[in-house]
Amino acid sequence: RATNNKSFPVSIPWDTELSPKNANMDEEASKHHEERRNTLLVLLNCSLLAVGAVGGQLLSRMYFLHGGHKRWLSAFTVTAGFPILILPIAVSYKRRRFLIPARLAAASGLLGLLLGFNSYLYSFGTAYLPVSVASLVGSSQLAFTAAFAFLIVKQRFSHYTVNAVVLMTLGSAVIGFHMDGDIPKGESKGKYALGFFMTIAASATHALFMTLLQYTQGKARVPVDYDVVLQVQLVISMVATLFCAVPMIINGDFQNLAREAAEFGLGEKKYYMIVVLAAIGLQVMIIGSLGLVLCSSSLVAGIVTSLLVPVRQVSAVIFLREGFDAEKGMALALCLWGFASHLYGRYRAGSEKQDTDDRNPQQFEHGNGNNLG
Repeated sequence: RATNNKSFPVSIPWDTELSPKNANMDEEASKHHEERRNTLLVLLNCSLLAVGAVGGQLLSRMYFLHGGHKRWLSAFTVTAGFPILILPIAVSYKRRRFLIPARLAAASGLLGLLLGFNSYLYSFGTAYLPVSVASLVGSSQLAFTAAFAFLIVKQRFSHYTVNAVVLMTLGSAVIGFHMDGDIPKGESKGKYALGFFMTIAASATHALFMTLLQYTQGKARVPVDYDVVLQVQLVISMVATLFCAVPMIINGDFQNLAREAAEFGLGEKKYYMIVVLAAIGLQVMIIGSLGLVLCSSSLVAGIVTSLLVPVRQVSAVIFLREGFDAEKGMALALCLWGFASHLYGRYRAGSEKQDTDDRNPQQFEHGNGNNLG
C-alpha cells in the first residue's frame, strides 16, 4: 500500500500543470508576433498614403493648371495604376496558392463602383480648387468617417474624438465662408463654389466607402495579411478604373488625348509624364488608404489623411506657388488642434487599458473587444 501511495502522484501534476503553461506561452508569443506584424503593416500603409496623397494630388492639380480639362481622365488616374499590384500578387499566389473568397471579391467589386464615383467627385475639387483649399475642405472626411463608423460598425468614441471631429469640421467651415479670397485667376465664383461642395460630397462618399470596406472585411471573417490586402485592392481598383473608363470612351476622351497633349502648357512630353506619374502616385495613395482600413480601421485612415493636411499645405505653397492667408492658417490650426485632441484621446485610452490589464491579468485570456476612438 505504501508503495502504491508513493507512486501514484509522480507523473500527473507535471502533465496537468506544465502543459497549459506552455500553451499559454505559445499563444502569447503568437499574439505578440501578430501585433508586431500588424504594426509594421500600419506603418507601411501610412508611408504609402503620405507619399501618394501629397505627390499624386500635386500632379493632378498641375494637369488642370496647365491646360488639362478632362475630369473623367483625372478620376481615371486615381486607380488606373492598379497593374502595379499584379506582380506582388502573382509572387504571393505562387508561394501560397491563396485567393480571397468569392463573396469578398464580389463585395470588393461593388465597393469599386463606389470608389469610381468618388474619384469623379474629387476630380471637381482638383479642377477648381487650389490644393491648399481642397486639402483643408477634405479634412471634413474625418467627421463623416466618425459618423459612418458609429452607425455602421458601431465604433464607440471618447469625448476627445468628438472634440476632434467638431474642430476639423469648423476648419472646413472657415474655408467655406471665405470663398472669395482664393479663387484662381480666370475661374468663376460659381465653378469655385461647385468645386467646394463637390469636395465635401467626395469626402462624405469616401468616408462611406472606407467604413463599408471595414464592415465588409469584418463580415468576411478572413484573417488580414498583405496577400488579402493586395487582392482586395486589385479588385476594387480594377472595377473603379473600368467605371471611369466607360464615360471616357463615350465622350471620346481617349481619342482626344493626343490633341490635349499637343496643347498642354508644359509641352507634350511633360503632359504624358504628369498623367502617368499622377496615376502611379494616386494608386500608391489608394494602396495605403485601403491597407490602413483593412489593417486598422476606417477612422485611423481618416485621421492619417487629416494629419497630411499641413504637409499638403506646405507642398502647395512651395511647388505650386499658392497663397497662404489668415483664413487658411485658422483652418489649419483647427485641423491640427482636432488631430492632437484625438491623438491624446487614443493615448489616454491606451494608458487606461494598460492599467486595467496590469491590475487584472486575466483579461488577456478573455480578450477585450472595446474599441475606443
